[in-house]
Amino acid sequence: MLNQSQIDSVLETIAAMFPDAHCELNHRNPFELAIAVMLSAQCTDALVNRVTASLFEKYRVPEDYLSVPLEELQSDIRSIGLYRNKAKHIRQMCERIIEDYGGELPRNREELIKLPGIGRKSANVIVSVAFGEPALAVDTHVERVTKRLGICRWKDSVLEVEKTLMRRVPREKWSETHHRLIFFGRYHCKAQAPKCPECPLLDLCREGRKRMRGGGLAVAEERNDA
Repeated sequence: MLNQSQIDSVLETIAAMFPDAHCELNHRNPFELAIAVMLSAQCTDALVNRVTASLFEKYRVPEDYLSVPLEELQSDIRSIGLYRNKAKHIRQMCERIIEDYGGELPRNREELIKLPGIGRKSANVIVSVAFGEPALAVDTHVERVTKRLGICRWKDSVLEVEKTLMRRVPREKWSETHHRLIFFGRYHCKAQAPKCPECPLLDLCREGRKRMRGGGLAVAEERNDA
């Protein structure tokens, strides 16, 4: 596990690599961001943006999503993975927004989590990007790179990863750190082909050093090193 000084050094390096990291989901307001985040589960941001380019022209407010049959909404997002469940959750979320929040997306994390299809990670993204509230959303990229680097333990749950980062990163840097870790995982420390040979963090990365020595090790062996 890295100590605080090493973690600070890692995050400074990643910040230098991706100084302009940001949310890549296209949206014009918090409600559209909530829809985009919901659609992005197990799906790339690029595909979501292709779908929402027309979706957000057809549907502007929660009432619009309830004015068409479920089957029509499903058809509009058919190219998105899990589109049937996502269409159902979108409609359920819109119903709750209208009935319980006067048609406006709630700004509070705890209230967002109550909405169908919005979990803790999604709520953190929304409060951070849409409302400027410091938050650390842990997606697959954040979880992967923090465990590879040794900021977190292999056995840590997603919530434990989030709590560790909240302890180790100053609150005012939570949101920017979240985006930079995502960019680092999405474009550099990829799941299948991490750029270890050219990585400026190789000397601090436990998995990177193993990969360079032995061409990659089994996950079980990596976990034993936690």
